[in-house]
Amino acid sequence: MKDYTLTTESNKSKLNNYFIKSIPFKGELLKPCPGTKGYICCGYQILNIGANCPLDCSYCILQSYFKDGGLRVFSNLEERIGEVITVIESTPERIYRIGTGEFTDSLALDPLTKWTSLLIPLFAERKNLILELKTKTTSIKGLIDSRHRRGIIVSWSLNSPFISERDESKSPSIKARLMAARKCQQEGFSLGFHFDPLVTHRGWQDQYLRTLELLAQYINPKAIVWISMGSFRYMPELKPIIRKRHPDTRILDGEFIMGLDGKMRYFKPIRIELYSYMRHHFESWDKDLGLYLCMESNEVWQQSMGWSPGKTEMLSDYLDARVRKFFG
Repeated sequence: MKDYTLTTESNKSKLNNYFIKSIPFKGELLKPCPGTKGYICCGYQILNIGANCPLDCSYCILQSYFKDGGLRVFSNLEERIGEVITVIESTPERIYRIGTGEFTDSLALDPLTKWTSLLIPLFAERKNLILELKTKTTSIKGLIDSRHRRGIIVSWSLNSPFISERDESKSPSIKARLMAARKCQQEGFSLGFHFDPLVTHRGWQDQYLRTLELLAQYINPKAIVWISMGSFRYMPELKPIIRKRHPDTRILDGEFIMGLDGKMRYFKPIRIELYSYMRHHFESWDKDLGLYLCMESNEVWQQSMGWSPGKTEMLSDYLDARVRKFFG
C-alpha cells in the first residue's frame, strides 16, 4: 500500500488535505478493549487497521495520542490478518465482537485503502464472530459492492445537531449519515448506533430529540443490533489540546469531576439525567434496541437504565446474546 494525500470535503464544502503514511504494524493486530478502572466495559476486541482520523472532532481522544496529526494505515494488514483468523478459529465456542473504529474511523479511508474488500469476506465466513464497522461518514460503496452481509454490523456515531455542526464539522450531517445507514439497511446489513459522547449544552433535550426523530424516520428498528450511550469524558491532558485546537467549542463548559479511572466526567446526577432521557425516548420508539452504556458504573446503570449487568462479563454476555439473535 502506497502513501496518499487524501482530499476530503466536509458538509460545509471546505476542502481539507491529509497526508496518509503507509507503514507496517508491528504490534498485536487484535487486542481486547482496555476498558477503564471501576466501570463496566462491553468486552469487545479491537482490530488495529490504522491510526488517527481525518474527521478531527473537537472532543476526540485521538488528539492526545497522535499529536503530529498524521494519518497512518498499516501496509501489512493483508499479510498478517491470518493471525487474527487463527485466534478466532482456535476457540470456536467463543463469540468475537471485533471493531475497527477505536483508533480510526472504520470507513473514512476505505475509498483508498479498500479495507472492506479484504476484511468482510474473511469475517463473514466465520460463524463465531461479527465485524463492526463504526463511522461518521457516508463511505459505504465498498460495503454495498460486497456480496457478504452475514456477521457485519455497520454502525454510525450520532450526536445532537448542535454538536454535529459545531464539533463534528468535518463529518457529514446527521441526516446524511442516516441516509447512508438506511441504504445499508435496504441492502441487507444489520446496524448499530453509538451516542458517545452525549454532551450537555443549552437545549440538549430538544436537540437530541431531533436526532432521535430523524433516526425513527429513516431506520427500521428491527435491523438495529445495539445502541450504546456514553457521556463526554476526557483525560486531563486533553483539555489544553482541545482549547488550543478548537477554541470555539463549548464542550468543556459542563460540570466535571475526576472519575475512578482518572478521567474527567460529568457529575453522576448529570450522567443519569442524560441516559434516562435518552432511554425514555428510545423505548417509546422500540423496546428491543439492545441499549447499553459505555464505561459506566453499576449505580448509574441501575438509576438510568433500570437494570445493570453488574460487571463486564455480564455485559459481554448480553451483547453476545444480541449477536446470536441476529446472526444465529
